[in-house]
Amino acid sequence: MKVRVHVSLKPGVLDPQGRAVHHALEGLGFTGVQDVRVGRLIELEVADDTTDATLDDMCRRLLANGVVENYRVERV
Repeated sequence: MKVRVHVSLKPGVLDPQGRAVHHALEGLGFTGVQDVRVGRLIELEVADDTTDATLDDMCRRLLANGVVENYRVERV
């Protein structure tokens, strides 16, 4: 089974990569972009019987930094 883990910075956490992308978009002449937040997508191929609790444990222990990041697990 394929699983996608969407990881993003929590609100209020500074995002230097997002600021750089925002600045680059402005430099290219794109207007109207208010803010940019950059996250990451992790795709996993796991056994069909992998539980939500196991996936959550993977995220909390390795895939996301719970102090500054949120995550969302999506079964595809």
